[in-house]
Amino acid sequence: MSGDHNPIHLDDEFAQSVGLPGRILHGLYTMALLARAQTDGLGGPEHLKRLAVQFRGIALPEHEIVISSVVKERSAERAVVSVTAQQQGKAIVRGATAELEL
Repeated sequence: MSGDHNPIHLDDEFAQSVGLPGRILHGLYTMALLARAQTDGLGGPEHLKRLAVQFRGIALPEHEIVISSVVKERSAERAVVSVTAQQQGKAIVRGATAELEL
């Protein structure tokens, strides 16, 4: 739980009343998806040493989020990965960087 009980994340009607298309996902949820995408192949979250994220758009429930990762630096012990996330062709996270222990 993020502790964020803002109705834009919980109530479609309220979210629409403030100009959103409906409920939106918590940014922390999107960030968790990015973290998991980086660490699943390494064996778990203990390999994530740092994650920096720039949120660029809203994410909606029940729509696919596509995460793309590119290794920018690599040594025997660590990798630095550039990460983006898109939903329906729009960037929701851009300029994210993950540092991973290999």
